Formats: sequence, C-alpha cells, structure tokens
Amino acid sequence: MLLTIQPEELTKHWYEVFEQIEWTEVLLFLFYVACIFLVRAVVLAISRRLSKKRMFRHVDSILRSILNWATTYGILLFMIFYFSESGWMFNRLFDLGNVEITAFLLILVILIVSLANRAAKIITRYILPNVYQRYHLDRGLSYTFDRMFHYTVMAIAILVSLTTVGLDLSALTVFAGVLGVGIGFGLQNIASNFISGIILLFERPIKVGDRVIIDDLIGDVDKISLRSTVIKTIHNEHVIVPNSYFLEEQVVNRSYGDPRMRLVVPVGVAYGTDAEKVKRVLLQAAQEEHQEGGVVLLDPEPFVNFSAFGESSLDFELMVWIANSNQIITTKSALNFRINRLFAEQDIEIPFPQRDLHIKSMPEIKREY
Repeated sequence: MLLTIQPEELTKHWYEVFEQIEWTEVLLFLFYVACIFLVRAVVLAISRRLSKKRMFRHVDSILRSILNWATTYGILLFMIFYFSESGWMFNRLFDLGNVEITAFLLILVILIVSLANRAAKIITRYILPNVYQRYHLDRGLSYTFDRMFHYTVMAIAILVSLTTVGLDLSALTVFAGVLGVGIGFGLQNIASNFISGIILLFERPIKVGDRVIIDDLIGDVDKISLRSTVIKTIHNEHVIVPNSYFLEEQVVNRSYGDPRMRLVVPVGVAYGTDAEKVKRVLLQAAQEEHQEGGVVLLDPEPFVNFSAFGESSLDFELMVWIANSNQIITTKSALNFRINRLFAEQDIEIPFPQRDLHIKSMPEIKREY
C-alpha cells in the first residue's frame, strides 16, 4: 500500500497540522503577496503606456513574460524561506511508500516541475530556432524536435522531483498495474491515440505546416500533440482530429515529398471556334501568370487538353504545374480571370447551355354532331 494512513487517521492528522498554523504569519505573508501583485500591476501599467511609443512597442510583451515568471517562482521561494521555521511546513501530511510527504516537499516538487516546464519553453522558443535555421531544418522536423525535447525535459524533471523527495520509484508499480487494467477496459482509444501521436512525430507521414485533405476538408496541420492533431482549415476553422485517424484512414497530404502540384482549369468554347486559337490563348494565359507571380511553372510545360465535344461547347482543359499546393485556389482564380479577359479580347465565345423546343401542331379533330 502506498498510502499507509487510513482516511480517519489522515483527517485527524491534517487537523492537528491545521491547528499548528500561526494565522498571524499567514496573514502577513498574504499581505506581502498582495504587495508583490500591486507592484506587478503598477509596472505593467507603466509598460503599457511605454509600448504605445514606437521605440518601446515590444517592451510590454517582454516585461509581462519576465514579471509572470518572477512573480510565480518568487512567491514560491519566498513562501519556503518565510515559513522555514514553521513547524507545519515540515510536519507529515501523509506517507507515500516509505516517504513522509510534507508541505515543503510538495512545494519543492511543484517548483522543480514548473521550472523545468518554463526552461523547456524558453529553450524551444528562443534557442532551438537558431539551431534549426543554421541546419536548414523544415518546420515539421523542427516541431518534432521541439516536442521530443519538451517531453524529455518534463520526464527528467518528474523523475528528479520524485527522487528529491526520497520516493522509491519501485513503489509506483502499483500505479502502473492500475493503469494497465484501465487501458485494457476503458482507455483503449486514449492509448491508441497516444501511441499514434508518437508514431506521427517520428515517422512523420504528416507534419506541421502540411496541407492535407480529410473527408473533403482542406486545411493545414497546425499542431500535433500526443493525443490529437489540430487542423486549421482554409476558412480559419480549427478541427481536432484523433491521431489514430491518420494511421487508420486514407489522408491526402499535398505537401508530402514534392510540394508541386498539377492544376487543371476546365473551360468551354462555342462550336465553330478555332481550336488551335483556343490552345494558343490558354497557353498565353499560363505564360502571363508565370511572369506575374512565378507560381505557375513552365517546367513541366503547360498543356492544353481537348477533352470532349460537349452538348453545348468544345471542352478544353488547361493543365499547369504550380510551385506550392497551398496556392491552388488563388492561382486557379487568377487563371480564370486572365482567361476570361483574353477570350474577350480575342472574341472567343464562352457558351451557355441551350435547349431548342419544337412544338408540333396537333391535327384538328372533327366533331360529329
């Protein structure tokens, strides 16, 4: 048994610890904490005024981050030193294995884990990006390294915090057994998504920044966590997809391997139009779009496909390759505008469906009287 104190005994023991608290010290401590928050509020108010000036526009965000960090850990350290001579800080709250857990040990564990979490975020935000830029790593691989580094630091911090309080890690085998039973009975989906998240981060069939299609939903991979993946659609909607979906279902990844993509622009012209002229105009549209933005590629060369003799039109398809699949919508729209303008200049008619209705007269019926 990890907990060696019965609930009744635990309640009685905590009541005894509660009686040892000197409330005058607690009130004075809360007063000091309130003063710290008051100073923080004054400094932030001054920084907000300074940030309105162009020279100090980044001061507010930087100072806010520093103050949040200093306030959180400053209060925890101040609490440890302020109550260092108080008996209740080091009195036993409960037993975990062979270790007596006190309020001091709980605060120390929180301090170690939170410091590790903050340090990991600072390193992944300000230090590692310079390393990625130096070795020309793409966004997806950089994100994978960030996640693995963060999870590794947190795992080490938890192990260090547990050993710091003197906890024998073998005592946690009971929790491991309970977790195994939970996975067997009711946590299959969570375990599956967790393992799938690890596979996605290492195998990388999708990565952050990829343009994917899921059930006719087009979006970019915004975040890959251990349980789910966030897809940001082209309409700025965020869709949360379980990680196991990407390993079990068919997913179209437009950014996988080669970012280039072939774009097909269908167009119909009236019967009687010179087909060679239509071909020249469509190729001219592709050439002009290449010169305009460079998204349309000339290698592979654009191609005009005479696809069919339609009911009301001669059907053509302009096939071009674009450099970035993320720009397929804007490029197709630009080509349509350009084709419509060139057709108007060259007197090429774009027909609309027509139906001829023939009314057949009925023979007169002679009436007999």
